[in-house]
Amino acid sequence: MQLKRMPKKKRLPAGRVALILFLCQMISALEVPLDPKLLEDLVQPPTITQQSPKDYIIDPRENIVIQCEAKGKPPPSFSWTRNGTHFDIDKDPLVTMKPGSGTLTINIMSEGKAETYEGVYQCTARNERGAAISNNIVVRPSRSPLWTKEKLEPITLRNGQSLVLPCRPPLGLPPPIIFWMDNSFQRLPQSERVSQGLNGDLYFSNVLPEDTREDYICYARFNHTQTIQQKQPISVKVISVDELNDTIAANLSDTEFYSAKPNRERPPTFLTPEGNTSNKEELRGNVLSLECIAEGLPTPVIYWIKEDGTLPTNRTFYRNFKKTLQIIQVSEADSGNYQCIAKNALGAIHHTISVTVKAAPYWILAPQNLVLSPGEDGTLICRANGNPKPRISWLSNGVPIEIAPDDPSRKIDGDTIIFSNVQERSSAVYQCNASNEYGYLLANAFVNVLAEPPRILTSANTLYQVIANRPALLDCAFFGSPLPTVEWFKGAKGSALRDDIYVLHENGTLEIPVAQKDSTGTYTCVARNKLGMAKNEVHLEIKDPTRIIKQPEYAVVQRGSTVSFECKVKHDHTLTLTITWLKDNGELPSDGRFTVDKDHLEVADVRDSDGGAYTCVANTTLDMVSASAVLSVVAPTPTPAPIYDVPNPPFDLELTDQLDKSVQLSWTPGDDNNSPITEFIIEYEDAMHEAGLWHHQTEVSGMQTTAQLKLSPYVNYSFRVMAVNSLGRSLPSEPSEQYLTKAAEPDTNPTAVEGLGSEPDNLVITWKPLNGFESNGPGLQYKVSWRQKDGDDEWASVVVANVSKYIVSGTPTFVPYLIKVQALNDVGFAPEPAVVMGHSGEDLPMVAPGNVRVNVVNSTLAEVHWDPVPLKSIRGHLQGYRIYYWKAQEGSLKRNRRHIEKKILTFQDSKTHGMLPGLEPFSHYALNVRVVNGKGEGPASPDRVFNTPEGVPSAPSSLKIVNPTLDSLTLEWDPPSRPNGILTEYTLKYQPINSTHELGPLVDLKIPANKTRWTLKNLNFSTRYKFYFYAQTAAGSGSQITEEAVTTVDEGKLAGILPPDVGAGKAMASRQVDIATQGWFIGLMCAVALLILILLIVCFIRRNKGGKYPVKEKEDAHADPEIQPMKEDDGTFGEYSDAEDHKPLKKGSRTPSDRTVKKEDSDDSLVDYGEGVNGQFNEDGSFIGQYSGKKEKEPAEGNESSEAPSPVNAMNSFV
Repeated sequence: MQLKRMPKKKRLPAGRVALILFLCQMISALEVPLDPKLLEDLVQPPTITQQSPKDYIIDPRENIVIQCEAKGKPPPSFSWTRNGTHFDIDKDPLVTMKPGSGTLTINIMSEGKAETYEGVYQCTARNERGAAISNNIVVRPSRSPLWTKEKLEPITLRNGQSLVLPCRPPLGLPPPIIFWMDNSFQRLPQSERVSQGLNGDLYFSNVLPEDTREDYICYARFNHTQTIQQKQPISVKVISVDELNDTIAANLSDTEFYSAKPNRERPPTFLTPEGNTSNKEELRGNVLSLECIAEGLPTPVIYWIKEDGTLPTNRTFYRNFKKTLQIIQVSEADSGNYQCIAKNALGAIHHTISVTVKAAPYWILAPQNLVLSPGEDGTLICRANGNPKPRISWLSNGVPIEIAPDDPSRKIDGDTIIFSNVQERSSAVYQCNASNEYGYLLANAFVNVLAEPPRILTSANTLYQVIANRPALLDCAFFGSPLPTVEWFKGAKGSALRDDIYVLHENGTLEIPVAQKDSTGTYTCVARNKLGMAKNEVHLEIKDPTRIIKQPEYAVVQRGSTVSFECKVKHDHTLTLTITWLKDNGELPSDGRFTVDKDHLEVADVRDSDGGAYTCVANTTLDMVSASAVLSVVAPTPTPAPIYDVPNPPFDLELTDQLDKSVQLSWTPGDDNNSPITEFIIEYEDAMHEAGLWHHQTEVSGMQTTAQLKLSPYVNYSFRVMAVNSLGRSLPSEPSEQYLTKAAEPDTNPTAVEGLGSEPDNLVITWKPLNGFESNGPGLQYKVSWRQKDGDDEWASVVVANVSKYIVSGTPTFVPYLIKVQALNDVGFAPEPAVVMGHSGEDLPMVAPGNVRVNVVNSTLAEVHWDPVPLKSIRGHLQGYRIYYWKAQEGSLKRNRRHIEKKILTFQDSKTHGMLPGLEPFSHYALNVRVVNGKGEGPASPDRVFNTPEGVPSAPSSLKIVNPTLDSLTLEWDPPSRPNGILTEYTLKYQPINSTHELGPLVDLKIPANKTRWTLKNLNFSTRYKFYFYAQTAAGSGSQITEEAVTTVDEGKLAGILPPDVGAGKAMASRQVDIATQGWFIGLMCAVALLILILLIVCFIRRNKGGKYPVKEKEDAHADPEIQPMKEDDGTFGEYSDAEDHKPLKKGSRTPSDRTVKKEDSDDSLVDYGEGVNGQFNEDGSFIGQYSGKKEKEPAEGNESSEAPSPVNAMNSFV
């Protein structure tokens, strides 16, 4: 079993790193946890935990302490080597070893010298499981030597020349820090012209008179011994050529300095480094420092470039006025040629430095401790890199592996040791050494073969408190060999928690990425390996987040007024809340004008200095939130009139307490615009099923800013809020974040489940599918189950896709089935569905109804009875019985029936009798009966015949009055179209009508049935008669037909005959004939005649003047046809003849010349009711063709009749 640092399944935020590091203690480089209880009985090879540095420089004035600490079980013993040989500390009284440790203390303060103990030391920690060794510790005392005494001559030079003041400090251990000061211990000022080089020398690009001084002093500070050494002061004097006279110049002519040319400007030259090129070598990871210092007049400026590359942006720094280029964390990629360029007004010069980066060995993969159980396999890998490539060598328990005791479970393969089938004797500590000419690396890694049951190191019943919607980490530090597997359970009987919702880290930690309220509970960590099992319970509480539901708002107030900031906070009631107010991220001024009261901050008598940002900070033990608002102070201004409007939309929508079927929505109300908000309307959108469509969710009071919303599973919710006041509804808020509820099994099953067959051998099961909102999850399907109702069969089932129909084939005909349809999705099944009954497919009935009987009720109604057919023979749902009946001729039942019109009557359900209405009397009928189901009709019963008795006849087909004479009228008629029996006689009734429209005595006359003509004699002349005529059978009298006629005045003229009318309209014709005798009508006509006369006079006058008038235009436009009398429908005048004026009958007469009256003709006439218009009018209401006096005779159809005189004709004659 290999115990090593494992990669986590999920990256964790920085805020959780500390906790994760703690959780990972058992898999760090030391591997075995330092748990005291565990170490009491756990055998472990030694591990070096602390040691002195490889290059250990000591202070010779203090005791030497060389550290070596190690752990192991049993506790290790320690030994040392010095310069490669055993160091026997017992023989040196100045050397002691710390008890229970390998740390050496060498007491040189009492006696002895540090130089005596210089050397290379190495510590070994050993127990029964192996031996671990430390690095080679090179111990050297620090040195801070004095400067050698030297005589420094004063330096005199001309203005503008270059100068280098050497420092050359003594070699110390470690090297000293160099700086230049004067006698007053003040640092000498440096600039682009004067600067200190990396070697400590002081460089002047050109000197100036103010550089003259006698105390240029170089100091060397040795930090290890906290001492400073000082060089002798150097005197520098800068003179100008004007100060020299000929004498002084002659005395100094032998010197090189004064033989120089007079001072003048010059291009740059390098003071350091020398030449055009140089080389620089640096080790990987160190700081690369390149230096170029130039002289010249004026002072040169230094630039740096890298040939064939760019300088690394984040690792490049310029020091000493850009004369030094530094690159930190240098790597092999920084090798190359670097060029420094010195430039002034007279020219430029460059120097190339070739940089080579070497590398001491560094780890690519250091070996890690192995804890294996007997029989397991494992590997130790030691990989390092460097420049040049380091050499890898292995040691076992501090001994080169080539000469170490042989282990059959071990195999060396370069930088890897492979272990297979290890046993307890395979336990050892292995050392990997990687070295090259620039250094070495040494790492210890043990192989510990253990057989240990699991142990959980986390304290039992630990309580974790986490804010909702944040990650929760539950610790389960464990140990065991073989490496245990860890599982987590929630609750007493919960199943193992899986990776789909939780993150199970390989160090045992359970991570809940987004803790919800339902995450609260007890969690059990169980660690198992083949040797046993261990478990531990921890508790998790989820707290509501602290939220600012009403943030302070930006305010603009006038000086001297009062302003209030509100900060309403909602928090978990089990946590302690602290609200703090800040101004500009600092404490509030200690001024009595600032008052803090619960969730309000009030500032009275506002001043200009009070402007700024005010922050409300709400803290609990688990979280912190804040909100800020800016206060702007302005001069007083007139108060504007308030503006009333609908509210501004709410904002800052937030979803909390996100559970499977509920969520809490909170928002911040917008400005109410001076009209209080009365309610909030919440809508939701389902982006998964109905994107873009918003549905009403609920309403809450205008005082609320939160709402607990009920949710459905598997819906991708977004919410928006609208505010309502007395002026209306605000615009919707911006949508909230989307919240996808977890999928769940369906809550409901399909509705409208039916089972009907479409064919005799199938069963079609249909249902109304669930919609997307009702599906509650992906993968919606239906489980369709069926079985015969009266059988013992098991339920047959099939799962179908999201459809609405399933067809079961091969079923018996019309058998009852029990059916149920259950919804399911990827999560599970809906509740058990209700069982409905259906039937397989129907077939046509097999049997006809029997014992059909007919009972004739009367001449038009018969009652039919039959026996029901057996239910099994119906083979379907009984719809009822259907009677086919038709009129037949006796003895002709078997004739071709293609032209027989059959009538059908259907009687619903199981009725066994029915009535046949509307039969024709005195007729021969046949019928049969059939049973009907959902498929159709069964066979017909044998035809059953019956006869209907006589009934009353219909009216005679026609009635004509011909050959009118002075005292007689002849009537002709056609028999009834439907005699409905044998006619026995006709009845004729008639009576006269006088001029006042009164009816005279009624005469009743019986006429034999075989007659179709009858003459009435001894009638009054010139008298109008009304006739009533009908036929009779043994059943009674039939409908009557009526007619009117007038006898003639004398024998030479034909009597005028009124149009035949039926019913009440006949009395009105007589009133129309005599309307001209009414006084009111005569007066009206006189007035009209007078008006026409006036119009004619006016027209005549105008015509004489050459003008035209509208009536004349209409006369011209309408030729003679317009003068013709109109038809009766258009307002014909009376149709009675007059003895004094016999004229042809008008076209308007409805009665034909033969006086034939059709029964189908209308029985009503406007003339009969006296509403006919006795004249013809144009569109403008004027008479046309009547006042002109033109009269044309038209031939009458048949016998002629004189036109009755009318008032209009009288006026025509008058005109």
